[in-house]
Amino acid sequence: MRLLLLQGYLGIPINSKENILIFNWYNVNHKKDIINTNYGQGIKSGFERSINHQTKPIAGRDSRYNFDYSAGAFRPVLKKSKIQWCSELKYIHSDDDLQLDKKPVALVSFPGSGNTWLRYLLQQATGYYTGSVYKDYGLLKNGFPAESITNASVLVVKTHEWGVNARKMFSKAILLVREPEKAIHAEFNRQSGGHIGFASPDRYRRTNGKYWQQFVDDKLRGWQQLNMDWLYNFSGSTHVIFYEQLVHNTEHTLKSVINFLGVYVPTKKFNCAIERKEGIYRRKKRVLNFDPFTSEMRIKIKNVQEKVYDAIYQTAAPEKRKR
Repeated sequence: MRLLLLQGYLGIPINSKENILIFNWYNVNHKKDIINTNYGQGIKSGFERSINHQTKPIAGRDSRYNFDYSAGAFRPVLKKSKIQWCSELKYIHSDDDLQLDKKPVALVSFPGSGNTWLRYLLQQATGYYTGSVYKDYGLLKNGFPAESITNASVLVVKTHEWGVNARKMFSKAILLVREPEKAIHAEFNRQSGGHIGFASPDRYRRTNGKYWQQFVDDKLRGWQQLNMDWLYNFSGSTHVIFYEQLVHNTEHTLKSVINFLGVYVPTKKFNCAIERKEGIYRRKKRVLNFDPFTSEMRIKIKNVQEKVYDAIYQTAAPEKRKR
């Protein structure tokens, strides 16, 4: 696997077999023996899930999502959305030149990690539709007319899934990673208030806080499983970026993704995308008058985050592992 971990500007070549670049932008803890080297095998034996039977809400998703891995390549474009695009959107491959055996590129993330926002940025910059393994009707009607299309007619295909059935349909992958506490909180807000809404304070207090506690435990487990599975078990080229990079250095991070995709984007169009980077699918900040995360939650989240970030660091730069 050729893994590109983009964490800044200073590239370090890794070994002769793989062109792997690691950058020291993000502070990654790397403690000795924190990652079991057989973890990938453990995922294969224990974490594999069949996509075909997913007809009810799982992993924090709700009934608006319909899983369909056999969606056709093209559909009539819906009425214009309220988004102003830098150029008219189109499919990256037409019906005539679409190769049936060509696999699409996955845009992988845990829910709440900025997948929809990155799709928006890519559509603005490239002018190509992005697809999804889900059919979110809100997105379908507002800016993402190729929602539920899962082949190479689209630039990338959104997925929050992991396991062999989720991975096998893709040739390459962009893995978008966000700090688990922020991702879990964002997904809780999405389930309660939609893509840009918020959960009411009462939602955190349901069943004396047990509902929120269980939500955090379940989603933290899913966050770890998804990132570890794609990191260790996907055989294609993988490009890892952090959501925090995308927020604080949008231009550089977006360029790195476009370069990985091998798509030419004129400077004028790219600058237009940066000017319109906010879009309509970024949730505004809201300050709660209480802290929903307990100290026990934060300790558990911190430990899991360190394990995953160490795995990213060690996979990207094996000779840099702390002895």
